[in-house]
Amino acid sequence: MKKRNAGTICVYVFASMVLLFLMLPTFIVIPISFSSSRYMEFPPPGFSLQWYRSFLLDSQWMDAFYFSIKVGVSTMIISVILGTMAALSLARGKSKLNTLFYYLLLTPMIVPLIIIAVAVYNLFIRVNLQGSFAGIVIAHSIVATPYVITTVLGALRSFDIRIEQAAISLGAHPMKAFMMTTVPIIAPSLISGGLFAFVASFDELIISIFVSDTFSKTLPVKMWEGIRLEIDPTLAAIASILIVISVFLLLSVEFTKMISKKRGLSN
Repeated sequence: MKKRNAGTICVYVFASMVLLFLMLPTFIVIPISFSSSRYMEFPPPGFSLQWYRSFLLDSQWMDAFYFSIKVGVSTMIISVILGTMAALSLARGKSKLNTLFYYLLLTPMIVPLIIIAVAVYNLFIRVNLQGSFAGIVIAHSIVATPYVITTVLGALRSFDIRIEQAAISLGAHPMKAFMMTTVPIIAPSLISGGLFAFVASFDELIISIFVSDTFSKTLPVKMWEGIRLEIDPTLAAIASILIVISVFLLLSVEFTKMISKKRGLSN
């Protein structure tokens, strides 16, 4: 019993150390964003909201922020549509190559982003999509869609297709039967996949650097340029805002999963 307790304590201590190591940059960045100093220093000499004010009142920062929101929402919509279609074909297809297709669809999550960025850049230059809003959304969708596929595929594999088949047998069109029976049940997975796609797009930097231009900069690209030219606590304030947004979206994903589990238990 003592050995088991000692082992449990060691596991908790190790897990706490790993968590602290991962969270340490966050613990440093957030206090710096409230610093009264004109330079990044930790611990901050005083409390001030000047760097958040600097971000909110700077038109270039806000333009990049709104542009990232627009790209993220557009990417989320496209990724949910394409990812759901791909998940449907994988879940209901009877081809022996389904496993191969599944791993091929997940390659954007495995292949280094720099390789994808270079390939997309060479293609977009030839088709005049370089620096365009559509080009950035397409490039981000390549990276974001696999998150939707994995999330929705799990829900479809646990879904009882006989419910949809019963609706079709009663005279409903297959598309209407799918929208009225399947979609409401897998809706939490669709929302979760969409939120993951939005986060993947909103935080994307490497591909954005390659496909954006002077007039189409996302917030991560603007931050990267700011680090190269001049480092001030405004970057810490923006980073803190991004952290809050990401945490909020991830908590939303967990909330939708909880709703899905409760709905499954109630059914």
